[in-house]
Amino acid sequence: MKTKIIPILVLALVAAVIALGLWLSGRTGPIQFQGQMEAEQISVAPKVPGRVSQVLVTEGQLISAGTHLIVMDAPEIQAKAQQANAVRDAAQALNDKAQNGARKEEIRMAQMNAQRATIAANLAEISFKRVDGLARDGLIATQKRDEAEANWRANADLARAAQAQYEMAQAGARSEDKAAAAAQLRQAGGAVAEVNAALKESQLTSPVAGEVTKVNAKVGELSPAGVPVVVVTDLARNWMVLNVREDLLSRFQKGKKFTAAIPALNLKEVEFEVYALAAQPDFATWRAAPGGTNFDAKTFEIKARPVKPLAGARPGMSVLVSVTL
Repeated sequence: MKTKIIPILVLALVAAVIALGLWLSGRTGPIQFQGQMEAEQISVAPKVPGRVSQVLVTEGQLISAGTHLIVMDAPEIQAKAQQANAVRDAAQALNDKAQNGARKEEIRMAQMNAQRATIAANLAEISFKRVDGLARDGLIATQKRDEAEANWRANADLARAAQAQYEMAQAGARSEDKAAAAAQLRQAGGAVAEVNAALKESQLTSPVAGEVTKVNAKVGELSPAGVPVVVVTDLARNWMVLNVREDLLSRFQKGKKFTAAIPALNLKEVEFEVYALAAQPDFATWRAAPGGTNFDAKTFEIKARPVKPLAGARPGMSVLVSVTL
């Protein structure tokens, strides 16, 4: 009897073990995603070419906004600055002359010339009248009378011309000349401002506070325009990037919060808040679907910021997120 019971017990035990295994295999455990920390990086590049004369920072140095990074030697720009300043000074002088008009001495001289011409014209008129009376009485030739009349009329024209010059000196330059002089001065000022801006760009400064993570420039090298010479990382502006499977995406919508672990900082629960969600999937990972069919489950990139400032976080640090199904 006992010999028959033992096989039955063994079969029952085997069946229980198989059932337990099937039950455990059917359970769904937590899924862990791995993301990484990111931080804002600013590449500082010159707007004008030049030769590097000084490198004022080193890699790993903590700097504040406005810190001088690189000084470049640009003699061509300095020469253009001298030319632009000279052109501006000349334009300023012409504008002052147009706006101020003639000097007091010039106006006084024009006034005296007008008075002298008027006196000469009056005298010529008086002389003509005398000669005209004598010519009518037949005491002098008609030719003398004609010469006296021509002299009178010429002196009268000279007097009117002198008076016009005096009035023009009083009025100063024409409005068109004043406008042209002012426009020329503005043009010269714009050239000076452009050169000064180029000179300012020869001394590169950091637009943000952070850590110098890369220095590409060396003293004596020729640096072309637009090529980064220093990279500054703003460690205070950090976030994490995580690729999430599409069937779990509802848990990582914008505004939702979740906790994650950062092994490098020995932190097990750091609270993040999702602020960006990719509009399109990045890549596909294969997973088995219920019923024995297969499909590609797309993954979407999300970005989340730490709810509280996260000291010590650096770009590239792993972030572990566990999701329980």
